[in-house]
Amino acid sequence: MNLPSISVIIPTYGREEPLRDSIDDALKQDYPNYEIIVVDQTPQHKPEIESYLKELSDTHKIQWFRINWASLPGARNYAVRRSIGEIILFLDDDVRLETGFLKAHAKNYLEKPEVGAVAGRVFDRMKMADAAQGRTQGDKNYNNDKTIEYLPPQAMDPGIAWYYIDLVHTVKPQEVLTARGCNMSFRRDIFEKYGLHFDERFRGSAVREESDFCLRIRQTGYKIWYDPEAHLVHIGEETGGCHDIGTRSTKYQLTFYHNHFLLGLKNLTFSQALRLYARLFDCHVLGRPPCHKSGSPIKVLTRFVFYTLGFIKALGTMIQSQWNDGQVYTQLDEKVSF
Repeated sequence: MNLPSISVIIPTYGREEPLRDSIDDALKQDYPNYEIIVVDQTPQHKPEIESYLKELSDTHKIQWFRINWASLPGARNYAVRRSIGEIILFLDDDVRLETGFLKAHAKNYLEKPEVGAVAGRVFDRMKMADAAQGRTQGDKNYNNDKTIEYLPPQAMDPGIAWYYIDLVHTVKPQEVLTARGCNMSFRRDIFEKYGLHFDERFRGSAVREESDFCLRIRQTGYKIWYDPEAHLVHIGEETGGCHDIGTRSTKYQLTFYHNHFLLGLKNLTFSQALRLYARLFDCHVLGRPPCHKSGSPIKVLTRFVFYTLGFIKALGTMIQSQWNDGQVYTQLDEKVSF
């Protein structure tokens, strides 16, 4: 079997031991032709992690790029420009992999020429009730009562799909609308032939930046294929992870809504966007299922303020894009390269 070369890209910010474990697992893959690119936005590592990364870089086991800004889509674009693989695969900096992970991704491209992207299955360790007992969904002894064979039709509707796409419990391969950023791969054609890139206007933790990218992939005619065999465990650390804000901060809340509204304004029809914003309000502002947030009037009002400000800022982003495409980190990189 003539397996395609793979570029494994790991953007990172503020991670130490989880980053080391992720790289260790990537280095142990039973795959003949791949490179590992680490885009490091951490201002300063612990001495032992710094030494670990330097040694791997010096021995050419990884390519280690240090940059002085923090943007997840910016880091993805930065690494793509320096990669050589026929397949480009993105990992988070807090994942655990089995040795056959790369092969599971690669086989889909060999078997299905219509596939331009592969979404892998993600076991969210920290979201499980059993996490406190040290067990994960990936454990053989874990009793997972919820399994889904095929996602419902709503999971292919861009207006409401985000509340029906379940890449944790779904067990059958199938076409999907989007991938999760911690476990997704793409043909190089997506970037070179079609000129796609990650939109650096998705801010903060860059929520929905991968969804935006996947919606644009579908416009090329390529399919996005979900393969549960290409699975990993996502540790889900509370801090770090290629962004400079915590999930509980005011800035995070504002950018969370900004990014959802930006996704709709960029990609959806009026009807689709209206349904997305209605579900966003119902779930994240009012706190109804599946969000299950506090119904306290003060908290609902606070979330509504962020929701409103997020829409205003997204509208401003779209207006500004008339003269500025927002690819500030790519432009900065091009100036440095020049």
